[in-house]
Amino acid sequence: MRKTLALALAALLLVSASGRALAATTLLETGSSLLYPLMNLWVAAYQESNKDVQITTSSTGSGTGISQAIAGVAQIGASDAFMADAQMKGTPMLNIPLAISAQQINYNVPGLNTVHLNLSGPVLAGIYGGTIQYWDDAKIKDINKPYAGKLPHQPIVPIRRADSSGDTFIFTQYLTKSTPSWANGPGYGTIVNWPSVATAVGAQGNAGMVQTCQNTQYSIAYIGVAYIEQTDKAGLGYAALQNQGGKFVLPTPKNIAAAAAVTDKATPSDERISLIYGQGEDSYPIINYEYAIVNPKQSDSAKAAEVRKFLDWALTEGQNAGFLDKVHFLPLPPSVLKLSRSQVAKIV
Repeated sequence: MRKTLALALAALLLVSASGRALAATTLLETGSSLLYPLMNLWVAAYQESNKDVQITTSSTGSGTGISQAIAGVAQIGASDAFMADAQMKGTPMLNIPLAISAQQINYNVPGLNTVHLNLSGPVLAGIYGGTIQYWDDAKIKDINKPYAGKLPHQPIVPIRRADSSGDTFIFTQYLTKSTPSWANGPGYGTIVNWPSVATAVGAQGNAGMVQTCQNTQYSIAYIGVAYIEQTDKAGLGYAALQNQGGKFVLPTPKNIAAAAAVTDKATPSDERISLIYGQGEDSYPIINYEYAIVNPKQSDSAKAAEVRKFLDWALTEGQNAGFLDKVHFLPLPPSVLKLSRSQVAKIV
């Protein structure tokens, strides 16, 4: 009898132990389609040695990432945009930079996709605002004299994000900071009231922007650098953008790093700061921090511990070039890393 009871108890304990082993803590990360490729690399590597957590990633757009993190649906909201003051009112949310990214301006102009056209904030504001309608407009020709005779008299098709997007946030910040008329008009945000342009079309996520631009001749689009392989494969051209110093620069690692170096020491303790259109002769004008939007008071202590552990890993081992180079991101500078890790420590 005692032996039977002992065997039954041992079996019960084994089932209980197995149940605990299978009951991994689950986390949801959702939001930015620009950060999504890096998140997938990070999560795959992290879970190889952390079997007790299951992290699900989803590319839903920065606006959704922010809203679902605030609502508690997601433990980590990924965003290219920091939360605005109005969004922060009444919430305790943390805005934690994880890496530095940038944005390309891509185009599909037959015969010119293998060259780098020069574009500026005012010209892009004219295109997306409807005052510059053709590729051979005098304002485009004026900053592209070597190619002036090759620019076609074809309507420009501006492609813009149809979802709430951090890419829209940083693109419209560039227009706002470089073009007073845009600052007084649509302004910037994850969603903006776009001017009515007859040829304009919308697309979902960065992947949708790539596909729409590829399928639409004479189009132009703003696309995150994590999608360079896709834009290259699609045969799209990308522009040299005019920076604050008046120089036209490409989104090279050197020029992105130059822009980041201007603002890293100015990053405040809450890390909500725009890196767009910074000073510096070689600074590429559309760069940003990629943010994890996190509620410091999680629904339970187990989830809080796993969120802290994963984000701290992303800010240490995750900063390695083996991850970041694959998506054309740059690591955070030491001073910003310190701030981000301090924020992560607040999650309980």
